[in-house]
Amino acid sequence: MPISDRIGPHLPALRRYARALTGTQSSGDAYVAAMLETILIDPSVLPGGEDDKVKLFGLLSRILTSFPVAISPGAGAIVPGTETPFDLSGVPPLGRQALLLTTVEGFSAETTAEILDAEARAIRTLLDTAFAEIAAQAETGIMIIEDEPLIALDLAHMVNSMGHRVTGIARTQREAETLWRSSQPGLVLADVRLADGSSGIDAVNTILSRTTIPVIFITAYPEKLLTGERPEPAFLVSKPFNPEQVKVLINQALLFTPQTRAAA
Repeated sequence: MPISDRIGPHLPALRRYARALTGTQSSGDAYVAAMLETILIDPSVLPGGEDDKVKLFGLLSRILTSFPVAISPGAGAIVPGTETPFDLSGVPPLGRQALLLTTVEGFSAETTAEILDAEARAIRTLLDTAFAEIAAQAETGIMIIEDEPLIALDLAHMVNSMGHRVTGIARTQREAETLWRSSQPGLVLADVRLADGSSGIDAVNTILSRTTIPVIFITAYPEKLLTGERPEPAFLVSKPFNPEQVKVLINQALLFTPQTRAAA
């Protein structure tokens, strides 16, 4: 099987992982591009007969922690943030990787240890540290853009259970823009397709043209957002979603806010 066919199915997850770690589309995709270039130069780094997904995540993780990747000055991201990964929180870089690999990408602690070339016991310790750091995050207001009432209520309950507050729920682009102006949230959870046929992406882009806050898109069609064209989301959850994944990404997204950077 050609290497491209072995890599292709895993690219959306690899891009999601790199973007969540770095906080931006441009930086995350630059690291994924560096991984692909490494494979092209030396195909032996992806041997046949092994678990391609595990090997690809392992290679990307090593690249993420080994060297900086140059970002083009004009590169943009739908979620503003720093271009330099791993400098915005008390969670060690390896702990943040372990957190995302286990809770968002669904790897076991043992497989995560294999990906990160670490002992499983050390990974569990890092996860304990990461969750403690997440629990210490400051409370913030979270706005929900979602036209399905049951999903919106589930999200609201989850946000409240984390110690944050819901600033409101919007069902359309117009409602979302109005709600943002009146509530000034610290983070947005957004669906893509809204009740009146309007776009959650358009609502978010309008909001981001006026402020700098993290956004997490929750959609049944994630592949339609990871098109290779800008703007694209750095934080993306597939429907039906796992509440634990959303919780982790909320805290991960908050690590890139100016307030969190100052506190760190």
